[in-house]
Formats: sequence, C-alpha cells, structure tokens
Amino acid sequence: MTRSKRLLDLAVALALSVLLAPVLLALALLVLLLDGRPVFYVSERMKTPTQGFQLVKFRTMRTDAADRGVTGADKAGRITRLGAFLRRTRLDELPQLWNIVKGDMSFVGPRPPLRLYVEDYPRIYGPVLRSRPGLTGLATITYHRHEQRLLAASRSAEETEAIYRRACVPRKARLDLIYQAHRSLCFDIWLMIRTVFRKRRTRG
Repeated sequence: MTRSKRLLDLAVALALSVLLAPVLLALALLVLLLDGRPVFYVSERMKTPTQGFQLVKFRTMRTDAADRGVTGADKAGRITRLGAFLRRTRLDELPQLWNIVKGDMSFVGPRPPLRLYVEDYPRIYGPVLRSRPGLTGLATITYHRHEQRLLAASRSAEETEAIYRRACVPRKARLDLIYQAHRSLCFDIWLMIRTVFRKRRTRG
C-alpha cells in the first residue's frame, strides 16, 4: 500500500467514524434489542496469502457453530429481519471502518477472502492479494449483484460452494487484477464515489 493510499484511508475512516458514531451506536443497539448477542460477527479473512485478520461486521444471521463458506440460498433462512435490511443497505459493513483504521484493509481493493479459498486457490489469490483487501472495489461494484443472483439459486451448501468456486472466484479475481493493473489514488476515489452512488440508487 502506498503512503498516499494509506493516508487517504486513515483520513476518511477517522472522519466517517466520528460522523457515523451515532449511527453505529444506534445499529448496535438495534441488533442487541431485536436479535440479541453477539452484536458483531467476527470472522477470519486474509490480507496476504499467509496472514489473516479478524474482520468485523454487524451480525445479520442466527449463529451456527458449523457455519463455513459463503452465504447462498441454503443460509437464507438464518438471516434475521433486521439482518436482511442491513445486508441490503450494506450497513452491516460499517464496523469495518475499524479494520481500515488498523490497516487490515483499505477502502478500495479485492474483498478479503476466507482462508479456505486462499489455500485451495493459491495461484489465483497469490496475485490478487498483492493489493490490500478493501471495503469496496471494481469487482464489488461490477459483479456483486450477479454473484448474489447466482448464489440465490443454490439449494444446498454443497451447491453454493460449487457455484462460488466455479463461477465467482475466477471472475472476481480477473476484475481484481484489472484494478491492480490500473490502481491509482484517483481510481480509488472514483470507485469510492461509484460505491456511494450505487448504494443510493439501490435504496431508491
């Protein structure tokens, strides 16, 4: 990560943390009151092919000790009513501002993958994770809705895994590498702005 990219991340993340503190507190109270504990979902993600970190989100699903892999139709029944709203608006990801401040993530980059996919596809994730994982990115903006539609069609955990591995992993990696080849501070700012306007269109 370049010095300018890190300074941008810190400045924006700290400013948003202050401005959105009431929203974060209100959402935390809503999760606690409506869905109970734990308020946060904490899961290991990878920031390099060998180094993991603890990614933080607001919890949107009923807990399951056997939970693993990505979320598809097989897990839809575990999403709470509040969790569906948080996922649709992506407000569940606001606690990742803490991950950005810590330096685990950037605002823009590939979405941080689970360890099991990094270990199973080292030739894919080795190049991808040369970029610091991000809260948003080229793949998130251009492929996220298509990925959701693909996974929503799955009928079991096994089918979800098969679809994600066959269709989503390589396609998102190609987009992440396109970002990597053209990354710049201006490109990052453009992707951040696109993300904000995309969320507003979704809510509208």
